[in-house]
Amino acid sequence: MGAGADPFAPTGSVGRAQSVDGLIVGHRLMAAGEYELAIKAYLRAAGEIGTTVDVLSALGSANLQLGRLGQAEDLLRKAVKKDETFVPAWNNLGVVLMERQKPGEASRVFQTAFALDSGNSDEIRQNLQRALAQIENPAYTSEKSEAFDLVRRGNGRYLILATP
Repeated sequence: MGAGADPFAPTGSVGRAQSVDGLIVGHRLMAAGEYELAIKAYLRAAGEIGTTVDVLSALGSANLQLGRLGQAEDLLRKAVKKDETFVPAWNNLGVVLMERQKPGEASRVFQTAFALDSGNSDEIRQNLQRALAQIENPAYTSEKSEAFDLVRRGNGRYLILATP
């Protein structure tokens, strides 16, 4: 053995390095279009902090982006049940319902999101108008105009993602 080498394992406590917040990592991955990786980050966050409304909403949004509408709807319904005032979950639930061709229920959900947001979000207003337009004219489809999804990104910040 070399000078100063100890044949025994080191003693003392090993401090755990603080991990990066899974929600933050997930939001960044969502912004980068890495939805599967975002789900893994959100699941890690769920393991660390539990299934909070933030985690459920984020998981629902990631599943929405992947076209997993059933899973997205279930997660977003759980999110709004957990916190009935969480605007992003209400809005994203409305987007899922629109994708599932349920404009009547979607418009009620968008109205809830719009009211909870005190009308401050133009994006939610546009989603509501699109849902109402589809109710009034069933031939109206989002293919006639560019469709938008509102996805939560951090505390109170929203990112509008265009979907072709």
